[in-house]
Amino acid sequence: MKKLILGGTLVNEGKLFKANLIIENDKIQQISTNIPEAILAESEIIDATDCYIIPGVIDDQVHFREPGLTHKGSIAEGSRAAAAGGITSFMDMPNVSPPTINLERLKEKQDIAAKHSLINYSFYLGATTNNIDEIKRADPHTTCGVKVFMGSSTGNMLVDRISALEQLFSECPLLITTHCEDTPIINKNLALYKEKYGDDIPVECHPLIRSREACIKSSSLASSLARKYDSRLHILHLSTAEELSLLDTGKRADKKITGEVCVHHLWFNDKAYTEKGSFVKWNPAIKTENDRLALIEGLNQGIIDVVATDHAPHTIAEKSGTYTQSASGGPMVQHSLPTMLELAEKGAITFEKIVDSMCHAPAELFGIEHRGFLREGYKADICIFRKSPWTVNKENILYQCGWSPVEGQTFTYQIDTTIVNGKIAYHKGVLMEEVRGELLTFKH
Repeated sequence: MKKLILGGTLVNEGKLFKANLIIENDKIQQISTNIPEAILAESEIIDATDCYIIPGVIDDQVHFREPGLTHKGSIAEGSRAAAAGGITSFMDMPNVSPPTINLERLKEKQDIAAKHSLINYSFYLGATTNNIDEIKRADPHTTCGVKVFMGSSTGNMLVDRISALEQLFSECPLLITTHCEDTPIINKNLALYKEKYGDDIPVECHPLIRSREACIKSSSLASSLARKYDSRLHILHLSTAEELSLLDTGKRADKKITGEVCVHHLWFNDKAYTEKGSFVKWNPAIKTENDRLALIEGLNQGIIDVVATDHAPHTIAEKSGTYTQSASGGPMVQHSLPTMLELAEKGAITFEKIVDSMCHAPAELFGIEHRGFLREGYKADICIFRKSPWTVNKENILYQCGWSPVEGQTFTYQIDTTIVNGKIAYHKGVLMEEVRGELLTFKH
């Protein structure tokens, strides 16, 4: 049976307009203002009156913690929380246990997702100092990219030798994504603060330890290598105003060096440490209000292309304790779109720009096939949301870890329905457990 989404306002490709969507099987068959009686009679009706209809959100950076770290979260759990947040596709990071640094591990994760993910999926291959041959064997049609930890220590995935980086940037056939923080700067800062405070360093010092200088130095190195070797580089979770100057400008299709900003860097500033402590401790750190505003402006100006989450759950116990003991990272997939829509309600950004940065841009920059837009013939990955204030609390948080950095926040908009490949995956608070996503494919 066809599905018919009636009476909503579409936000798509820079425009807001009233239209109806006809879905047949897994694709958008037609976008129209006039629906024939015969179609009405034969279709399952989804009433979108007073709602907004957008392409499903594509999150280019999540840590769903599987395999090996499933006490924090899992692909099954993370994909369900994501569906409740209007996300229909994710790209998952390789720093799990064992790490995803070869094609065997990559296939294992794809198989787990095929069995358990409610939404569409792809997985990064992790770079090490010596796995370039494995990276060259990866299938570019089914692998979203390579993740390089340029400084932030993550076991054997730290790639900080210039010779290894040169080889990667000169030979990698896939899109390169980077976590950019300079380890020597961080270690020097940490030693100074440990000397002053011991292990009980105030969490407010986090952006001074994992400092703007650490970010800028590492991002500058990544961009210089990309320009030297004409590599396709996507710098993840930008956190400072200065880093915007490292990105290409102009038409998105012509850019070789692009950037992502995370929702938490657009929502919080360093005053949040006083209220929320280590529960707003991320790497890179949230920084000043000036940085937050510059990142929003960079997004609005088209200098930054993508908004994502860096969803990285930890248990409450792991987030507690002293500064040196508490883990960095937090869960965000269920609340990323409502947070961005709240920024729109405050006048900081438009619905059109939100859709561009969370749906269109990831599809374009990664070359995702037939997703990210409301277009006839494209996959029916759709999010419907409405104005209906609600407050984040323990009862409605879906994360396995049981907490959210935006707990207690009242949002103006809430997700009504999430459709994945033409199937309703989430509707008015209910997850459809039988739905399964598909492996994303990429054109190059």
